[in-house]
Amino acid sequence: MPGEKNDFIFFTAYNELIYFALFYVKEWKVLLRKEIYDNEKSIVSTDEELIAGCIDNDRVMQKRLYDKYCDAMFTTTYRILSDYEAANDSLQEAFIKVFLNIKKFRRESTLGAWIKKIVVRTALEKLGKEKLFFPLEEKHNAMFVIEPDLYQSEYLEQAVFELPDGYRTVFVMVEVEGYSHKEVASMLGISENTSRTQLFHAKKRLREKINKMSDPV
Repeated sequence: MPGEKNDFIFFTAYNELIYFALFYVKEWKVLLRKEIYDNEKSIVSTDEELIAGCIDNDRVMQKRLYDKYCDAMFTTTYRILSDYEAANDSLQEAFIKVFLNIKKFRRESTLGAWIKKIVVRTALEKLGKEKLFFPLEEKHNAMFVIEPDLYQSEYLEQAVFELPDGYRTVFVMVEVEGYSHKEVASMLGISENTSRTQLFHAKKRLREKINKMSDPV
């Protein structure tokens, strides 16, 4: 029947129209959320504004603070733990501590430096710092030095991750993050001599590893 055929065509077209309408509404919502997120990320807040907002438990400011520092802090955490999942877990724990304790921030250092100390301590707790170190002959006064070309080596990062935990931790904290042996000793609960000794052996091991990687024959 012509009428039934026309009804069928109408309802088919109608259903297709509804389908495409729902599809584009869904896409529009996705794009809108992305636009809102991008606009949020483009807003730059000063550290003082972030601190004040976080003290007030402002979720927007907490997210801005996290977005501002999370990449750099993850890199530090990952270098210490040498494990992606463990680094992610540790970073989340560290930022919870940051938000809970930010009212205690006394501005004796930059906000980033204060956050990094919390991040490092949290990573060390996860690593189990009491198991990191074992007695070594203290040869650090021999001043084993890594030549500048070693730091430019394509194998350096891989070699660092293959170091024993104690060597890697001290190397990262001193040579990468710029902590003094006094600061490292305080955070790790070891003597400054132990810190220097661990660094000496870390550098020696790195040189051996990189030489082997670059000349496997």
